Amino acid sequence: MVNISVDFDKTVGRIKPMHAVGQPPFTGGFNKLDFSPVQVLKDAHIPYSRLHDVGGPFGGNRYVDIPNIFRDFDADENDPESYDFAFTDELIKGLMEYGVEPYFRLGVTIENQSHIKAYRIYPPKDYAKWARICEHIVRHYNEGWANGFHFGIKYWEIWNEPENRDDPNLNQMWRGTAEQFYELYDVASKHLKACFGDKIKVGGYAACGFYGIFADPEKYGLSVERREGERYTSSKEEYRVNFFLGFIKYIKEHGSPIDFFSWHTYGCVDIVPTEADFVDRVLTENGYGHIETHLNEWNLSHSKQLNRGTSFASANVMAMMLAMQHKKTDMLMYYDARYVCLSAYGGFFDPNTYQPSNVYYAFRAFGDLYALGNEVECTCEADGLYALAAADGEKRAIVLSNLGADTEIKLALPSGFSVYLLDCDNMLTKTEWDPNAFTLRENTVVLIRNF
Repeated sequence: MVNISVDFDKTVGRIKPMHAVGQPPFTGGFNKLDFSPVQVLKDAHIPYSRLHDVGGPFGGNRYVDIPNIFRDFDADENDPESYDFAFTDELIKGLMEYGVEPYFRLGVTIENQSHIKAYRIYPPKDYAKWARICEHIVRHYNEGWANGFHFGIKYWEIWNEPENRDDPNLNQMWRGTAEQFYELYDVASKHLKACFGDKIKVGGYAACGFYGIFADPEKYGLSVERREGERYTSSKEEYRVNFFLGFIKYIKEHGSPIDFFSWHTYGCVDIVPTEADFVDRVLTENGYGHIETHLNEWNLSHSKQLNRGTSFASANVMAMMLAMQHKKTDMLMYYDARYVCLSAYGGFFDPNTYQPSNVYYAFRAFGDLYALGNEVECTCEADGLYALAAADGEKRAIVLSNLGADTEIKLALPSGFSVYLLDCDNMLTKTEWDPNAFTLRENTVVLIRNF
């Protein structure tokens, strides 16, 4: 039996946006783009959608990517006629209509078959011009330039996974050296901050992850067990850690502006918090402890297709969101929320019915907490059991996710609370359970609320 203590009158912080997403759900019909699937994001109070890999390979040759918006690099970057905003405009207008703010990645879509031929992942031939192109894109969406908008998009991320491979000839995102990327970031960040100051937040670089720290934990000051296997000990993973350390050293020496550091992982909830601690410690030791950190690409079930739609999938993503709420990490963005997608990464919708999946409903339950705003004191001491509570006046809610064995739960709540069950068969289905005493099965989520 596990006793869970909640004090709804004791606020301990804010519920952070642990339920943001990558790749918004929309469809391209014969006559128009359909953004109605974005309604499910609105229903879950999802605040941001990261615009990376939007539209398929090469951004569908239409969306977001710098080469899609500015098609001829030799053109005049100050001339509005040099830009093709058409499809990206429609995408961003669709998101804004549903209250989901874009998180704009300045760069290119991953080229997974670049071992055959690479197209757009080489360093720009003129870094300063590339930065000015980015400037005009920001001006289009935030200042109305070129018949644009005044959306006030906050986050502008420079590139994505430049350390994707340790061999430059096999890298799927950056066919240059580490130093060349550091310089691109330096030039672009300085230009954008000089143009816009605190009106926008500039950062990057969407690091691939830090599994390599587990190959030699003592080297990185970690009190965790060493892990074996290629995932941790390969030269690629060592390169990624060293790329990060080199990046921080470079921007510190060059005074490169950075408002947020973004990184990725496809690890499980037992290792991701350690990666987050490593990131935060390196940043703090180098004078960047004040900046935001964003885990803006993650997924726990992508490598095993059978995990999609299982109780394990929904309980696991909820456990991650609840665990990371108590790390310094400011935001999580799940990869991804695509619609009508057979990719193993697209976990929000059932690929057969196109209906929201149980993974989506985990995000919806977290969205209830996010909408309430205030995190309140919630004590839960049990391996594999995660808990978080929130309140807004008399509106109150708790979420539990159990990755361990079946567990008898004891609470002491006033009257008026109901229990909603989430597993592979129940999509936050209201139950007749006593909210103060019930058995929570393995790989099961419950939302308990009084509204």
